[in-house]
Amino acid sequence: MSKQDKKSEHVAGTNAHQKIERNVGLLAVLITIAVSFGGLAEIVPMMFQAEAIKPLPGVKPYPALQLAGRDIYVREGCYNCHSQMVRTLRFESERYGQYSLAGESVYDRPFQWGSKRTGPDLARVGGRYSDEWHREHLKDPRSLVQESNMPSFPWLAENTLNAEQLQSHMRALKRLGDPYTDADIQNVPKALAGKTELDAVVAYLQGLGKARAQNRANDAAAAAAGAK
Repeated sequence: MSKQDKKSEHVAGTNAHQKIERNVGLLAVLITIAVSFGGLAEIVPMMFQAEAIKPLPGVKPYPALQLAGRDIYVREGCYNCHSQMVRTLRFESERYGQYSLAGESVYDRPFQWGSKRTGPDLARVGGRYSDEWHREHLKDPRSLVQESNMPSFPWLAENTLNAEQLQSHMRALKRLGDPYTDADIQNVPKALAGKTELDAVVAYLQGLGKARAQNRANDAAAAAAGAK
């Protein structure tokens, strides 16, 4: 190819780019097409993969009180400061526990993985502290951790739970495939009787990571029994 041909090709390419860059409408259309193809390439495989993910052994839909606590956790925006996703990094697993697996989150709608850690990750917080510690910490964080910048939630101890609202939520989750039974839904008023929002949030926190911990304990016990 001669220098003249190369120069002509370069000029033609430059002119094409300039036409696109100067035409706002055309540029917007081309950007939309590019983003759409990129989004489809990422999202479509995940849709099929989601159907193939099965719950880990011991992972079940949230009981009524824990589900109520989860709803309050979402309502208060706790995910803005706390993640629930231990990444596959050594320093994270040393601090928080075993890294998270997709099978732990199959009943989380919406998921609470989060993207920011103003406070610690909570994926493995269940059982680390007593119920009373959580109650006091939610009502007045600085009474336990002086340098904490977590807001106080004293109203949780005063607010009662709405059984009808939770039953409606459970019916919606059942339609999405969560294996709640009619008996589970009917027993909601009994499960929430005399409980406050604080009780519900504590129950939710105390349940986080318990199934994975129990699985590891069972595996260790089986390995020990097999070694004998």
